[in-house]
Amino acid sequence: MAFPYADAIEASLAAAATRAGDLTPLVYERLFARQPETRAEFWRDTRGAIKGEMLAQLFETILDLIGPRTYADHMIASEIVTHDAYGIPRDVFASFFGVVAQTVEDAAGPDWAPDMAGAWDALLEEIAAIIAAMPAPDAPGRVLDPAAILPEGAGGVAFPHR
Repeated sequence: MAFPYADAIEASLAAAATRAGDLTPLVYERLFARQPETRAEFWRDTRGAIKGEMLAQLFETILDLIGPRTYADHMIASEIVTHDAYGIPRDVFASFFGVVAQTVEDAAGPDWAPDMAGAWDALLEEIAAIIAAMPAPDAPGRVLDPAAILPEGAGGVAFPHR
């Protein structure tokens, strides 16, 4: 089933990119302001590569969700499981999509149109339904003690990255 507001979503992304360029710093500034505890999850991302890759995957997933829908539902479900393993609460995971939507709106500035707002509202509802359909995790996320798994003096941290 085609997403009825795909053109408005695409236009909003194009407007935001034209006006603001790379949205990564803006998205994560907003995320960290709203969910300060998430900053610690990115402690090893000193150059922003992980944040940039995560946002790029989110945009690719959104474009698939509003377009051919060949993998988006499964990608979101897979990332829920991954973030469950990191110990990221589902409401925090879900809030990221809204953070992106609001950042796109702000970045689009005067190019933002009412149809874009309605399209993002519909998209966020659809994403929320995908997330809500996922079963609860069987166990809490694991946090590994690096000292218990790395050789003495090895330094660094293994997966998950806390």
